This record gives sequence, C-alpha cells and structure tokens, in this order.
Amino acid sequence: MSILRTLSSSQDVLFKPINLMLKYIKSFSVVLLVILLNFSGSFAQEKIWFDTDQLMGNPERAPREVDDAIALIMALKYHKDIQIEGISLGTDVDYGHEITSKILKEYWAGKPIPIYKGSDKCKDIGVENEATIALAAALKKQKMRIVAIGPATNIATVLKNHPELAKQIKEIVFCAGRTPDYPFTFGLERITVSDYNVDRDPEAFQVVLESKVPVVLSGFQCSEYLFLGKTDYEFLAKGDEFEKYMYETFLPWSARMKTGFGIEGFVPWDTTPVGYLTHPNYFKYYEDIPTKMVEKDNDATLPLVKSKENKRKLYLESSYDYDSPYKVKFAYRTVLGFEEIVLETLKAEKPFGK
Repeated sequence: MSILRTLSSSQDVLFKPINLMLKYIKSFSVVLLVILLNFSGSFAQEKIWFDTDQLMGNPERAPREVDDAIALIMALKYHKDIQIEGISLGTDVDYGHEITSKILKEYWAGKPIPIYKGSDKCKDIGVENEATIALAAALKKQKMRIVAIGPATNIATVLKNHPELAKQIKEIVFCAGRTPDYPFTFGLERITVSDYNVDRDPEAFQVVLESKVPVVLSGFQCSEYLFLGKTDYEFLAKGDEFEKYMYETFLPWSARMKTGFGIEGFVPWDTTPVGYLTHPNYFKYYEDIPTKMVEKDNDATLPLVKSKENKRKLYLESSYDYDSPYKVKFAYRTVLGFEEIVLETLKAEKPFGK
C-alpha cells in the first residue's frame, strides 16, 4: 500500500504541472479565439455611400461614359468587402435613376439599395435635394466612406449645410485631381481632355478640402494605363439582354475614343476609386500630399470644353512643392493585374448578393 501511495504521490507531483499547463493553454486558447474574432471584425464589410453620375447610353448625350456603370457593378460584386448604403445621383438625374435601377435589377439580389436624385446640373452648392437629405440622414446614424465618381456637388452641399457631419465621413474617394501640369491625354495624344468632375463644379471641391474630411484622389493618372478594347468585352455580345445592351453601348463609346485618341476602346476611369477600397494593394500612392485649387490656362483642346469664355479655369492639383493646409492621399498608378479584376467583374456570374 505504501508503494502505491508513493506511486500515486509521484504521479501527482509529475502530472500536476502538466495539468496546470493544459488548463492555462485551454484558457489562453479561449482568449485567443475571442481576440481573433474581434480582430477579424475590424476588417468586416465596409459601409459606403456611392455618389455617381450614371449616363451610360443616355440618348440625349450618346455616346456617353460607360465607366460609371462598370464601377457600380464592381462595387456590387465585391459586396463582401463594401456594402452600399445608398446611391446618390448627379447630372441628368432622371436618366441616371433609370439606368441605375436597371443595373441594380440585373446585378443585385441582396438587401434593396435606395437611389436618390441629387443635383441635376451640379451648379447649386447648398441647395438641398433628395440625395443630400438622404446622405445627411445616413451620416447622422453611422460613420461611412464615400465613393464619389461624379462632380462633388451633392457632397459639398451636405458639408456646407451640415459641417458637423464632416466627422462622420471616414474618407471620400474621388475620381478627380492631378499633379501640376499633368496633361489629360493618352493613346496617340491627339487631344487633351478636361478633369470632367472638377470642371463641372470646382467650387464643390474647395468646400470639401476646407471641411478637412480625409480625401483620396484617384483620377486620370491612376487610370490612364487601363484599357478595354473590343476583344476584351466582345463576350458581352453573346450574353443576356442587358449584357448585349452594354456591348452595344460600349461600341460607340470605343469608337469615340478612336476619333479623339487614335485608339478604339476606352479607359474605365471610375473603377479605380472602387478598386482603392476593394484591392488597395493594386495602387501606388503619394501620402499626405499638399493639395489645392489652382487657376491656370485651360489646357483642354476639345471645342466643347475650351471656348472664348473659359480660357482660364481651376485645377485640383497635388504637389509636395505646394504650401497648402489641405493634404490628401493621391493614387497615381495602378499596378499590373487590376485590369483583369475589372474584366472579371464583367464576366462574373450574376446577380450578386444572394
């Protein structure tokens, strides 16, 4: 019996530290699991507001930009990364509402996304509309990021009328801006185009800068080496009714690019602000670069954007040489692979959000 007691006592001495260690390991595992769950939650779906000027196929302005539509489709596809809380429209908002509704009907099967009509001419900062009221209401409830791929009028109105809401905006990603004297031309460089979103309402961007809201600029420079030619999107011609519609809309837009730039196809400019949120590693950036509105001679060569009345204009420019209190993050280039992400968006099985 004494031998058994001795063995038992020896086992207690031997296994007590082991049992204690296992107990601590178990407790540590539970704590670690909780930490990991909380940590993963910090990278949960990002809630965004989508401000756009949807003009694809507009019969009064055809051919018109198709990249706003592709950007919206891309945002819907990557719904696990970004969740659209609302869509606000600017420029020809009645038509914009029509085409946006069609895109959502074709590509979205999740929670309904509301669409709001905003500034129709983008020249009325401070005038409330359906979109600005909705955006202000959404910001009062929660902090959000904003993807802004049209003129900044709607956003500027919210910031002007409700400056206290600036702190509710985590970041605004604009398709706009340039470094000093960077010409907006590509392909065979036959013409120089304007920074459309800035030119439509330059005062709106000044309002945004003065609000001190964090801003990301991802415009022409970031996008100019992206290119979709007919061979990239001709698969749409064999798709469903809406895909065929997109194909037929892409064709005249591509032809217009050939007239202006000497190459048939188009650059999907507005996809980069969305890509900044969904695929940030596919971009190169200037961090905390001083930015301001600068008045200079109008460098656009298109008759419609350069006339006797607008020989001078305001540019949204970023440079480390500038003395400006306003600093932004400037996406100046996409890296190889982002173009494939855009194409995969168009080829993806729909609807998204099931």
